[in-house]
Amino acid sequence: MRFKNALLPVSAGLLLYACQPGVETQSSETIIGIKPVVVTDQTPTDTDDPAIWVNPNDPGKSLIIGTDKGDENGGLFVFNLEGKLIDSLSVYPLLRPNNVDVEYGFKWDTSLIDIAVCTERITNKIRVFRLPDMEAIDNGGIPVFADQQQASPMGISLYKDSAGAIHAIVSRKEGPSDGYLQMLKLAYDSIGSVKAGASTYFGKFSGKKEIESLFVDDAKAELYYSDENFGVRKYDLKTLKEISVFGQGDFKEDNEGISLAKDSSAYLLISDQQANAFNVYSHSANKLIGKFGVEALESDGSESYIGYLNEQFPEGIFVAMSEGAVFHYYDWRDIKKTIAK
Repeated sequence: MRFKNALLPVSAGLLLYACQPGVETQSSETIIGIKPVVVTDQTPTDTDDPAIWVNPNDPGKSLIIGTDKGDENGGLFVFNLEGKLIDSLSVYPLLRPNNVDVEYGFKWDTSLIDIAVCTERITNKIRVFRLPDMEAIDNGGIPVFADQQQASPMGISLYKDSAGAIHAIVSRKEGPSDGYLQMLKLAYDSIGSVKAGASTYFGKFSGKKEIESLFVDDAKAELYYSDENFGVRKYDLKTLKEISVFGQGDFKEDNEGISLAKDSSAYLLISDQQANAFNVYSHSANKLIGKFGVEALESDGSESYIGYLNEQFPEGIFVAMSEGAVFHYYDWRDIKKTIAK
């Protein structure tokens, strides 16, 4: 079921407000760095987090899926690689969707499908959509933190285990010092929708601010999450035990969006939100090896894909949310040059 309202398509007036590629929009505190090659059409209220779905048959038709966390007119807004809004695929209104993630190969009856899953904070649910048509397949949403007093979901990352099962790992606006996250196994329901199976709580919290950004490395069964104003926590998803904390003292204020870029070397890119920059950590040792500035302002969420998409992004793309209700697309080649310096 697709939900629509009268706010979209985005008006021409709103589009004129969007930043243009190459235009200096940085504050005096921004670290000079790279420029976006694409800035998307605007969403109605307040962008928060992107995900990338790579079309296996035609990478040039891959999709960027971003949240707008409006309380009443939020949604999942879908863009092509040129940054143009695809209204026919966008889903709105949703009630304050915060973060979104994509996973491939979900077992749907006798076939495999790709899914996008977002949190919907006001309803205390996660929402599940089939890709690439963005049809809801969750029977109205799956409740999270249902047995908890602090239940407002924010961050989400999807984890495919070694057996091929897909789990949603969800954080919340507020929570306890231990058991801040909930992990739910997603499964096909005989009525033709996605349901939640086994659930468990885990994950430490410093109590300093909140936990929103989550990233799962499926290959290593490891979870990284930003405990804001404290550091980045790394967990073993097989044991649900903390492996390490890193990045302490490396950020101006909030450590936020996390993504993995696997090129000839592998890097974790983590948003230094108030510095309008991204810290670069080695994937293996989680050591800080560099930093690059962006024109994306106060970036909460980001995502990376390394590989050919089209002539504009022949080696990969980095997508970052920006103030101004837009997302910025960066050419991976530009980031790679900055890291190499």
